[in-house]
Amino acid sequence: MKWVDEFRGAAKVRQLACLIKAISQTPAAIMEVCGGQTHAILRFGLDQLLPPHLELLHGPGCPVCVTPSRVLDFSVELCERHGVMLCTFGDMVRVPGTRSDLMHAKARGGDVRMVYSPLDAVQLARDFPDREIVFLAVGFETTAPANAMAVLQARAENLTNFSMVVSQVLVPPAMSALLEAPDCRIRGFLAAGHVCTVTGFSEYGPLAARFRVPMVVTGFEPVDLLYGVLQCVRQIEEGRAEVENAYPRAVRPEGNLPAREQLARVFQVCDREWRGIGMLPRSGWELRPEFAPWDAEKKYASIFSSLPESHGEAAAGCRSGEVLQGRIKPPQCPAFGTRCTPENPFGATMVSSEGACAAYFRYSRNPLDPTLP
Repeated sequence: MKWVDEFRGAAKVRQLACLIKAISQTPAAIMEVCGGQTHAILRFGLDQLLPPHLELLHGPGCPVCVTPSRVLDFSVELCERHGVMLCTFGDMVRVPGTRSDLMHAKARGGDVRMVYSPLDAVQLARDFPDREIVFLAVGFETTAPANAMAVLQARAENLTNFSMVVSQVLVPPAMSALLEAPDCRIRGFLAAGHVCTVTGFSEYGPLAARFRVPMVVTGFEPVDLLYGVLQCVRQIEEGRAEVENAYPRAVRPEGNLPAREQLARVFQVCDREWRGIGMLPRSGWELRPEFAPWDAEKKYASIFSSLPESHGEAAAGCRSGEVLQGRIKPPQCPAFGTRCTPENPFGATMVSSEGACAAYFRYSRNPLDPTLP
């Protein structure tokens, strides 16, 4: 398949792995930000091709995983007790809140609809003018343009029965928070290519300079990922800390300007809670005041304010917050693969198709077991 097969070629992968081994001398931990990158690394066994002194850490780049439990509780409450038609993507329906998830809310009679686009939810608002339609809008900068488009379309058509629960988060503030931790081991970042496709990478320069950590914008195929690691390793060995674009076929320095203009029209920066991490200043987006009629948190303010604050994960013994921060690998959680499985998930990192725990479980990987090849 064009644009895929050429980035999965075994010869290129081996060549890059050999270059990394030849160049790398310094022990270092490199974090990939995106959960999609984590799954590719585990699926293709890329971490096993690296020299022993290079470690790949898995970061908080799974939007499902960092959506706070209060947002899930709010969504469950709306559809189960207040007659709202709750629309969301399929990977959100099994993420546990404090007492339940959307799948069980649907089983109890709540109207939960899985959609492929926020514009599908706008269409439902047209089709059911007597029903309240709420779209659960989660994600990083990648999903935000489509969510902004849905709000603009609803306002243009005066669809007052449509609103959004907004839980949009931003990558650079999370990277900054990880680097500020006193026990931080991160020596380099593989920045998420799809995020930079929208935003560009100008925000990463100050972070790289401040923390003296190289940041390489990276794609999602094996050749992309190993090339990103190679560029990081080169900077570490040369004592540099710069931003490099290893994904030029998709990412421009300025990003997608029309998308960025649309985002600026609809959203404003706010403090945002990250599940398993906590409140991070200026790490999210919220709807601007002029879009308040389409802001579900304001439209149903009394319901939202009645819900308890989020406090980490819902299940006792779940260490997914530490997984999201790269502090531990999934098998280091005592519940991993025993009490916590994709069929019976404790935390969002086991539920999500981009979660690190789901990746380790799916690909049967336990790097802590010295008996494994």
